[in-house]
Amino acid sequence: MITDRLVQLLVQNWLPVVLTAVLAWFVKNRYHNGLNKYPGPFLASLTDWWRFVDVYRRRPDQTHIALHKKHGSVVRLGPNVLSFSDPEALKTIYGLNKGFIKSEFYVVQQSVVKGHSLASLFSTTDNDFHMQFRRCVNSAFAMSALVQYEPFVDNTTKLFLKQTERFYIDTPEPCDFTRWLQFYAFDVIGEITYSKRHGFIEKNEDIDGIVAYLTWLFLYVAPIGQIPILDRLFLKNPIYLKLSQWGFIDSTFPVARFARARMAERMPELQNGSSTAAKEKDTLLPTSEKQPLVKSPDLLSKFLAAREARPEFMSDTLVQTMAVSMAFAGSETTAISLSAVFYFLLKNPPALAALRKEIDDAGREGRFSDNESGLVTWHESQTLPYLDACVKEAFRLHPAPGLPMERIVPEGGLEIAGHYVKGGTIVGCSAWVIHRNKDVFGEDVEAFRPERWLVNDEVKVKMMNGTMLQFGMGSRTCIGKNISLLEIYKLVPSMLRRFEIEFDDPNQEWEVVNAWFVKQNNFTTRFKLRHIVKPEQGPSK
Repeated sequence: MITDRLVQLLVQNWLPVVLTAVLAWFVKNRYHNGLNKYPGPFLASLTDWWRFVDVYRRRPDQTHIALHKKHGSVVRLGPNVLSFSDPEALKTIYGLNKGFIKSEFYVVQQSVVKGHSLASLFSTTDNDFHMQFRRCVNSAFAMSALVQYEPFVDNTTKLFLKQTERFYIDTPEPCDFTRWLQFYAFDVIGEITYSKRHGFIEKNEDIDGIVAYLTWLFLYVAPIGQIPILDRLFLKNPIYLKLSQWGFIDSTFPVARFARARMAERMPELQNGSSTAAKEKDTLLPTSEKQPLVKSPDLLSKFLAAREARPEFMSDTLVQTMAVSMAFAGSETTAISLSAVFYFLLKNPPALAALRKEIDDAGREGRFSDNESGLVTWHESQTLPYLDACVKEAFRLHPAPGLPMERIVPEGGLEIAGHYVKGGTIVGCSAWVIHRNKDVFGEDVEAFRPERWLVNDEVKVKMMNGTMLQFGMGSRTCIGKNISLLEIYKLVPSMLRRFEIEFDDPNQEWEVVNAWFVKQNNFTTRFKLRHIVKPEQGPSK
């Protein structure tokens, strides 16, 4: 009777009951973990939907910059989210052995293959798993390994220079430079990972729609990652994934299918099957204990060597995960950074003239070994201080990641930049905010001024370098950082030796789209062949 009466009352008064429950939920969010003492948008303190909408509008970086200008070094972005702009926070949030873990935002970015989510080095929230995984493959990405990959980059760069001449010299159509640079970055990753380009540069087209898919995927990841449970309703819906595991549908991400196909070309047992594969029903890739390793020093051979060295941890699934990760993020972030370097140089003619002079002077002095194609080696690029300053300044003004790099405060809480924050709170720093800190970089933080990196003040330069966040920081620093730097420091001077580059419209402004990675649109250029400056008295010794 009491139960019936209670149900009757709830039915009769459902509206006030619902409104009361919603109000209570808002009040709980508002005062969660004592975060009500931190300034920020009022709606952000009530619901994560404020973040969702802001990110969906594609320029949350500008929102975060404005909020920190208005409210100071700590801003509340959600019921359980704080953003820090004080560089001191970097040491705590991203420092080694601090106990912070990545938030569920990163889980949304995990690829799906045959109904299984693949936790990568980038997307895993398990620090122990990350430590073991990184230990297996770390040597493949060390700076000392660059010399092994440079021939792969050389092959693609030479082709890129030739194809730029073929497609964009004396032609009426301008070049969508960001797209063209992404084709370059994707083919470089193909060479380094599989010893084979994917064909983007040869055909000047989006192979299998991969670039378009990645663009869509990041547009999905950015807002959905603000309320990660939504991902369980869409791409990682349990029913959808289970149907995929049973073979009724294929939920494999196209980029994962793409990587798997490239691996199959190098590993015949993937195509033909094997007795071992038949036994390993739970693995995504078959195991072959006697599979000979390819001798070429590409990344896939190193991943397979890691599998042989540590079979108890480095499974075939993780080999594929690494291959997918290279295609997943390796092209997007490098293309964004390359676009930023060229765009800011074209927007700042004095800087472009100074860099071209540095490159031409090096050419006259015989410091470049290739005077036919214009290719610049990694070692040669490291003798160009103004190039280094231009690249760093582009990283500063337009870092690829455009959202705070979220971490969860460990149980028990910690002090972050003078503020005690309770355990379980999501905290983070945005590179777009941190890179505009006037105390670190000077008053003219909105200006592209490479000279700021060339001051005769080691302490100042060290502080600036220690504040840069474009590749992350600490143990979760991007593992592909050195490969990205190899591409950028080689391609920029090589292109400037070979071509005059101009805006299609001198008055154009690019369109920036922040979909986690901050991609550029409307960056169209034209090219003119340039006389490659050669040594005046032969190569220097």
